[in-house]
Amino acid sequence: FPANLGHSEDAYQRLRTRHWAFQPLIDPKVPAVRRKSWPANDVDRFILAKLEEKKLAPVADAAPLTLIRRVTYDLTGLPPTPAEIDAYLDDKSPAAYTRVVDRLLASPCFGERWGRHWLDVARYGESSGPSRNIPYPHAWRYRDYVIDAVNRDVPYDRFLQEQVAGDLLPAASAAGRDRLLIATGF
Repeated sequence: FPANLGHSEDAYQRLRTRHWAFQPLIDPKVPAVRRKSWPANDVDRFILAKLEEKKLAPVADAAPLTLIRRVTYDLTGLPPTPAEIDAYLDDKSPAAYTRVVDRLLASPCFGERWGRHWLDVARYGESSGPSRNIPYPHAWRYRDYVIDAVNRDVPYDRFLQEQVAGDLLPAASAAGRDRLLIATGF
């Protein structure tokens, strides 16, 4: 066995003392900025302070059409429809963007977009693969469970519990029991 087995390396100890992820949380003072009209909140002030330190200026706000395209792609993975674009561009209220975000978060497409990342992690597939391609006829049930969990904003710890031990968790109804069994079944 190597002599250093069970002992941490010096590089790791140095990393623990310097890397930001190992530092205790602090409540930093919000920096003062020269361009007082740009920041909308304290986070913006931190960003602007760094930009000013490097003699850079923030870019202009995105045009409304660009903004709705970006947020729709980001949250659903799909482009906005012409009707959604028109409705957003016609809405001149200060809450227009907030309404778009709320609508997109409530859309089934949100769960489809973000559930796909979990399905990749879980190595979801509807068949065994290319060599002996045996289909799994009920795999779609797990896919739909994941999409539903994302859309219902199931907390991450509960989401994991349902997949590891859903068959042991209490359910309020027969449909709830079925949902937990599907979670565990994959």
